[in-house]
Amino acid sequence: MIYKDILENGTETLKRAGITEAKLDARLLLEYVCETDHSTLYAHPDREVSESEEQKYNELLLRREKREPVAYILGKWDFMGLSFNVSKDVLIPEQDTEVLVEEALRYCEDKMRILDLCTGSGCIALSLLNYTNETHAVCTDISKAALNVAKENADSLGLADRAEFIETDLFPEKNVGKFDVIVSNPPYIATEVIKTLAPEVKDYEPNLALDGSKDGLEFYRRIVNGAGEYLFSSGYLIMEIGYDQAEAVKALLTENGKYHDIEVIKDYAGNDRVVRACYY
Repeated sequence: MIYKDILENGTETLKRAGITEAKLDARLLLEYVCETDHSTLYAHPDREVSESEEQKYNELLLRREKREPVAYILGKWDFMGLSFNVSKDVLIPEQDTEVLVEEALRYCEDKMRILDLCTGSGCIALSLLNYTNETHAVCTDISKAALNVAKENADSLGLADRAEFIETDLFPEKNVGKFDVIVSNPPYIATEVIKTLAPEVKDYEPNLALDGSKDGLEFYRRIVNGAGEYLFSSGYLIMEIGYDQAEAVKALLTENGKYHDIEVIKDYAGNDRVVRACYY
């Protein structure tokens, strides 16, 4: 079978399964199997696909039909122009989270110290390190398996000497010192809402990284109340939020009384996505 035809068949298979991005997903899986790139479809549409490649492709299509995310099937995902290893132990880096990184880069200068809470794959902290000079990051997560993925990413990006990974429930021991910027994409989905999410999320992404308690705000309360002990004066706390959580998180920061310059930043779709605050 030739490349163009097998791609069309794969696209139709995923469309029948109700996959929204059927064409994109079918192409990404075929490129993975055949070790090709996007240009192959245009430059070599008649490329022969071997029987072994076709068999492997069909196996991956079956996994996608069952709603397993493409990122987990591939084991890698792009974020901020970088390639990150991913597994079912970490959230898949989303484009919306790039808004958090871009906002943090506005306040990250060379040689600063960054604390990344709930680091997951490490995509936030490692992106910040990659696009700054001589910065250092301490990354925490309660999941040892997630930290192992983050460490792999630090190694593959050549950033291992500038990143420290600590297994802990949110904040590290206080002897780590103070930080210029704290970033976090914490669990923020209300417990009862998780079961209403797409199968790709509720059935495959780690519940530990999704569940923000009954109202989705538990981690924000803990971070807002605890961050001051880790921030330098005039340091910044920058967090990703759910589209409907801006007012609640702003209220937590205001009520705390130790933050100013509180601002909400929207994502590319116009939804509230990031809250930034400066610590007195």
